[in-house]
Amino acid sequence: MNDLLSALLLGILEGLTEFLPISSTGHLLIAQHWLGARSDLFNIAIQAGAILAVTTVYRRRIWGLSTGLFSDPVARDYAFKIAGAFLVTAFVGLPVRLLGWELPETVTPIAWALVIGGVAMLVAERFADRSTPSEDITWKIAIAVGLAQVVAGVFPGTSRSAAAIFAALAFGLNRKPAAAEFVFLVGIPTMFAATGYAVLEAVLDGNAAGEDWAGLLLAFVAAAITGVITVRWLLKWISTHSFAPFAWYRIGLGAALLFGLPAGA
Repeated sequence: MNDLLSALLLGILEGLTEFLPISSTGHLLIAQHWLGARSDLFNIAIQAGAILAVTTVYRRRIWGLSTGLFSDPVARDYAFKIAGAFLVTAFVGLPVRLLGWELPETVTPIAWALVIGGVAMLVAERFADRSTPSEDITWKIAIAVGLAQVVAGVFPGTSRSAAAIFAALAFGLNRKPAAAEFVFLVGIPTMFAATGYAVLEAVLDGNAAGEDWAGLLLAFVAAAITGVITVRWLLKWISTHSFAPFAWYRIGLGAALLFGLPAGA
C-alpha cells in the first residue's frame, strides 16, 4: 500500500481510538501488521495530533484555567491537580521507560490487555454507579490518574484514557463527564511531553533522518481532525450512556485476537 495512504489511515485510526477507551496503541500496532510497521516516534507523535484535538475542544476551559490561576482559587486548585497528575506520570514514567519496563508490542499481550481492561472497566463502572455522585478532584484522584497513565504505557493495549478515567472513577470521581474532562486535560501536557521526548530521542539516536516526515505530518493532521469529531461525540455519549459497549468491544476483540493467533504470536 502507498506509504502516504497508509499513514493517512493510521492517523484516522489514531484520532478515532485515542479518546475512546479501547486502546489507540493496541489498534495502531494491530493495524500496522497490515499497513506496515512505523517507528515509535511516528506512533507517539500522531497521538499528540489527537491530543491537539482536546486542546481545540477544551480551549475555553483551558483559557479559563489559565486566566484564573491568580484570581480564582477553584481554577487554581484544578490546574494544580492537572499539573500534579502530569508530574506523577513524568517522574514515575521516565525511569520506567529508561529501564525498558514494557511488554513487547506483539499481538498476544495486547489482546490480553484488551480483555483484562474490558473486564476492569465493567467492574469499575458498576462500583462507581453505586457510589455517591461526586465531581470533586482530590489529590488522591490526581495521583491515581498519573499512575494509571504509566501503567497504560507499560502495558500496550491498556488504553491511556481508559486506565486514567477508570482510575478516577474508582477513587471517587464517579461522574463520567467530569472524569473524562480531567483525564483529557491531563493528557495534553503528557502527550506533548512524550512527543518532545520521542523527537529528542530520535535525533540523538540518529533515527530522525530516516523518518517519513511527510507521512508523519499527514497522520498528525488526520488524527487531530478525527480526534475533534470523536471527543465531541464521546462527551455527548457518556453524559447519558455507560462505557459498557466499549468494554464488551475490548473483550470481544481481545478474545478474537487470542483465538485467531498462531502459536507464539
